[in-house]
Amino acid sequence: MAVPDGIVTNDDLSATLDTTDEWIFERTGIRERRVGGSAGSLGLAAATAALADAGLAATDIDFVLLATTTPDNLIPATAPTIAANLGIRAPAMDLNAACSGFMYALRVAEGLTATGVGRILVIGAENLSRWTDWNDRTMAVLLGDGAGACVVEASTGPSDVLAFDLGSEGDYAHLLSCEHGGTIWMDGKEVFRRAVRIMVDSAERAMSQAQVSADQLSLVIPHQANIRIIQAACQRLGVPMERAVVVLDRYGNTSSASIPLAVADARSQQRVHPGDLVLMTGFGAGMTWASAVVRWSK
Repeated sequence: MAVPDGIVTNDDLSATLDTTDEWIFERTGIRERRVGGSAGSLGLAAATAALADAGLAATDIDFVLLATTTPDNLIPATAPTIAANLGIRAPAMDLNAACSGFMYALRVAEGLTATGVGRILVIGAENLSRWTDWNDRTMAVLLGDGAGACVVEASTGPSDVLAFDLGSEGDYAHLLSCEHGGTIWMDGKEVFRRAVRIMVDSAERAMSQAQVSADQLSLVIPHQANIRIIQAACQRLGVPMERAVVVLDRYGNTSSASIPLAVADARSQQRVHPGDLVLMTGFGAGMTWASAVVRWSK
């Protein structure tokens, strides 16, 4: 994982906005967010750490996937630049499924392994602060910057991914958007209402496909959008909040970086162990959704 050094606390925001730390935390679960860098610089830092953690060199990577809604430029894609900075000479591309992006990228990576691609570097990186109106109380309190990365490799044995569920409802794309040259806008009430349903339905389909029940899950690693969404989804799934990984308080909503940031935190806190069943689930603008049940092997 990688996050910028800059920290914007709720008290910092209350100095310029009609809000308070108590108001923000009660409604979102966020205390502070990291601000700075770019999708390229943060993605590069997270990818470098992932390669080191996996004990791999640049020459070991056969494909690079970057999930991001905030690429450094419209053209070219940011993934090839990250790959070049790492010394990787392999196919590289960006993927945009908003906050579901990292999960979409994992699904693509799984498909690539089935075609004979050996190792895929999967990155989720965002520079949302660049597209945030810091005078908009509804959005400024939510968003932050960060990145997470992992290496996915083909296996001769059973797959660690037991099930995937992905989808989208484009009829609701207008609920969360950002025009070229604009800032991020959201209909918060409608997004909240649909997000809980989407996450729960997707998670239940993934669990059913994997033939796994909620009480068998060691952890739920959700998209870090809002603590109330996480709480409502866990309640409907029948999963105690103690089994949910929450990093929202420190990083805010980092879109496609939020699930890998939470995965990195779970690993660093030794909350996940070989053999554990883990549900990763999220939703995003589009509206998109994605869930996966994974049996942890390392």
